[in-house]
Amino acid sequence: MSSGRWQHPGMNRRTAVQAGAIGLLGLGTNHLEALRAANSESQATPATSRTCIYIFLSGGLAQQDSFDPKPDAPDTIRGEFNPIDTATPGIQICEHLPMLAQRSRHWALVRSLTHPTNGHTLGHYFMLTGRSVKSAGFKGDRKPRPNDWPSISSIVGDAVPRYSAGLPNNLPPAVMLPEKLVHWSGGTIPGAFGGQMGSDRDPFIIEATHYGDPFWRGAYPEYTFHQLPMKKATSTPPKVFQAPSLKLPGEVSGGRFGNRLDLLTTIDQQRKALEESAAGQSYDLHRQSAISLLASQEVRRAIDVTTTDTKLQERYGRNSFGWSLLMAFRLAQAGVPMVQVNLGNNEGWDTHGEAFWRLREKLLPPTDRAISALLDDLDDSGLLDSTMIVMGGEFGRTPKLSTLPEHYREPGRDHWGAVQTLFFAGGGIRGGNVVGSSDKVGGYPASDPQKPENMAATIYSGLGIPRDAVWADEVDRPHNIYFGQPIAGLL
Repeated sequence: MSSGRWQHPGMNRRTAVQAGAIGLLGLGTNHLEALRAANSESQATPATSRTCIYIFLSGGLAQQDSFDPKPDAPDTIRGEFNPIDTATPGIQICEHLPMLAQRSRHWALVRSLTHPTNGHTLGHYFMLTGRSVKSAGFKGDRKPRPNDWPSISSIVGDAVPRYSAGLPNNLPPAVMLPEKLVHWSGGTIPGAFGGQMGSDRDPFIIEATHYGDPFWRGAYPEYTFHQLPMKKATSTPPKVFQAPSLKLPGEVSGGRFGNRLDLLTTIDQQRKALEESAAGQSYDLHRQSAISLLASQEVRRAIDVTTTDTKLQERYGRNSFGWSLLMAFRLAQAGVPMVQVNLGNNEGWDTHGEAFWRLREKLLPPTDRAISALLDDLDDSGLLDSTMIVMGGEFGRTPKLSTLPEHYREPGRDHWGAVQTLFFAGGGIRGGNVVGSSDKVGGYPASDPQKPENMAATIYSGLGIPRDAVWADEVDRPHNIYFGQPIAGLL
């Protein structure tokens, strides 16, 4: 590990062994090989983006009630919301997204994304890996496995150079925040990890959320709601959003850090258990690379969002959605190539019932505010042209309204993989633009159908990954990255 492509405090082998588990940014030492410098080979595909922010709406956003309104459909399909004009003539979206409507010059919609499942777990898997077929051995039991397809985040983190002129070279290649995607039953949803690439290429996880009762949903603390109103909550709503603290004690300077092992107690220990596994122990030699991240002011600033300027927090929203997207903006500023932001703990967008008041009062307002603030800050800082934003969920929602009286007092929509709308912005995306369409009830693609493979290819192409690029497994066998063409008309 003598490469000059990153810097870290001086530390001998004995000190590194004493360091023990590293929980920095929610990672164990089984992640640290990913900090190695990237190959310097030229890329055949011109990059339009330096960073991709993938906003994942776990649970499934209803296309008819957001970015693909159907005002002429029957009442049982149209729903309660009205469309509003955006700043782009001819494009309408839901009335409860007024801030995004004003910024339509920055974004584009793909209203024809389709895949073949209505299941949460498999839908997550398709949309997080960019593959709409199961891998061999996929069980769908909410347990990530080594034979899973690698996630889009892991592929980007491996394929895109971790450093460029003027940027820190010890930053994580791919980050997932503010939590892992979990199911209310406690299982971890597969598809967001390294899978066949190996756990050392998992994205780095910033664990900033702390849930009690798993049926609390929404952008807490301002927009929290209980998922099952017919069932009594067993705890108070969550209130704490706290990313790992990377601050060093005031009396110790960064230059003395290498000689003060007690400072390791200030590092987040949330994944300490990984260090006790055989996989974790095999990466002991890379501890120094992880510890070197503590010296990065960019990392510390990026995750310290709840104590930043009050007006800045209010622009994004002082809630888990706003704080997460503010963190994503700062990570993009720092030069992290891939940032996955999971907005929707415990499948929070799963609006089977009471859909309209939840969307109107709890889900759409903080999303509208936070994404608009992100677009504004990227634009004002000159980073919008080099930062691609992609937003979608595991599927859309059924055209026809449904009722589940045993759980909800009002109607909603059920799972629907046949069509959903994707949101794109920045990073070379042609703003004020709509690609594809759904039929008159928002049930199936009517024109230009796209698949998760096309979405993934759009991300890869935007980041400059060559079309013939491959990733290598542990025995150096090549595996393709692209399984579709980028979405025509976006870039």
